[in-house]
Amino acid sequence: MPETPRGLQLREGDVLLMVGTTKGAFLFRSDADRKRWEMDGPHFPGEEVYALAFDRRGGRRDLWAAPASAFFGTTLRKSVDGGATWSGKDERPVRFPETSGLSLERIWQIRPGRDHEPDRLFLGVEPTCLFESADGGESWTAVAGHLEHEHRAHWTPGNGGLCLHTILPDPSSSERMLIAQSTGGVYRTDDGGATWRARNAGVRAEFLPDRYPEFGQCVHKVAHHPARPERLFLQNHWGLYRSDDWGDSWEDVADGVPSDFGFCMAVHPHDPDTVYIVPLESDGFRCTPGAQLRVYRTRDAGTSWEPMTRGLPQENAYETVLRDALDVDSLDAAGVYFGTRSGRVYASRDDGESWEALQEELPPVVCVKASVVGPA
Repeated sequence: MPETPRGLQLREGDVLLMVGTTKGAFLFRSDADRKRWEMDGPHFPGEEVYALAFDRRGGRRDLWAAPASAFFGTTLRKSVDGGATWSGKDERPVRFPETSGLSLERIWQIRPGRDHEPDRLFLGVEPTCLFESADGGESWTAVAGHLEHEHRAHWTPGNGGLCLHTILPDPSSSERMLIAQSTGGVYRTDDGGATWRARNAGVRAEFLPDRYPEFGQCVHKVAHHPARPERLFLQNHWGLYRSDDWGDSWEDVADGVPSDFGFCMAVHPHDPDTVYIVPLESDGFRCTPGAQLRVYRTRDAGTSWEPMTRGLPQENAYETVLRDALDVDSLDAAGVYFGTRSGRVYASRDDGESWEALQEELPPVVCVKASVVGPA
């Protein structure tokens, strides 16, 4: 039988790593040295956990998870004691309006809101929709401007489903937010969610007759740094891009990587020009190119890329890293973490220069989230 989770005693300055798999969630804790890790789990054994988050705003230490069962559906769970206990699994606070004719299939993203709005949180779900809470997650409302968008009838599922997987609020403005969905592409609001406009100029859709449509792209992930939020990096279904104007235009920055197909993307916590990705061979063979597990890093906003290999297997490594399975902590030097579909979790505590296997033989990893614990 699985070990009963005990929860983690989280202290200020600890690093928390949350790992979601197809058979439950696992929590890891270390001090700032990040040399020894304590593991707790599985939480929600047997359930898929594609979305996790840690909310540390305002002295909180809230863990959020979205386990999904083939029999009982998707739930949104919260823990305030390091995972020792979770809110009731019978609660269903995330519901589409009955008039929409839609029902919740999966939660793909849990995103705490801006620091100056400590009770606001956002969810990205399948079928693609943005949900918002203004009361710390007690209740949720579908954002009408997105739910009722004129393009909705034309959005179609990608291989993973019709999912809204990226939520990037502007940290300086409550009016602006960028989201990304598969398929559909990138959309941005400048009026607090009342209206949304497609922002895909320059992004290819290899699978459509019109390779540069207004919308319909299969975007896999978008990332930015809060200190320079208008500079965005985008990993597409074929294509690697940068925007310097909040998505109004995109330019290709794939020169120097073995493939511009991939899923995951993370920006360095202290340098808006440093980005990490893990390319895959192709959409037909979704494994690391040449069976070499390599994290690619740019330190000049995509002008050049370098492979980070020390400590990673370079032979017979037929690995896949999914869209939310790569993340960074906020320490200096930064910790970089990722998990694979074969159940391995790797960690770097030196900005990606070297790596070690933190855990092996987990169920397939679909989500990795890292955070430094703040004061209570």
